[in-house]
Amino acid sequence: MKQKKNLWVNLLFAAVVLVIAGVLFYLRSAGQSGSTLGAELIYGDANTVQKLSLDRDAVYDINTGYLTVHIEVKDGAARFIDSPCPDHICESFGWISQEDQTATCLPARAVLTIVPLA
Repeated sequence: MKQKKNLWVNLLFAAVVLVIAGVLFYLRSAGQSGSTLGAELIYGDANTVQKLSLDRDAVYDINTGYLTVHIEVKDGAARFIDSPCPDHICESFGWISQEDQTATCLPARAVLTIVPLA
């Protein structure tokens, strides 16, 4: 009798966990469907945030306090271009356009990430 009761308690617990997971999945999916992506540059010692729209083609020159980074936005993607840093590794990241993709310029202390815009 006790085993049967434990079985029902375990089944009820599993059902509650599945319902909660389903609700969280639905809320996450619903929140992302209408959002547009943009680029976010976080730079400098103060972690200054600069949001860049991916909808408009442009070149941005941003002084990070260490170097001036040059970011190109074109056709819904962004990249570091013509970097003044000594090794140019940030340029090798190329175009980024998918959510959570990141390119970094360490000498300039700058991180470029694709994020949903609110």
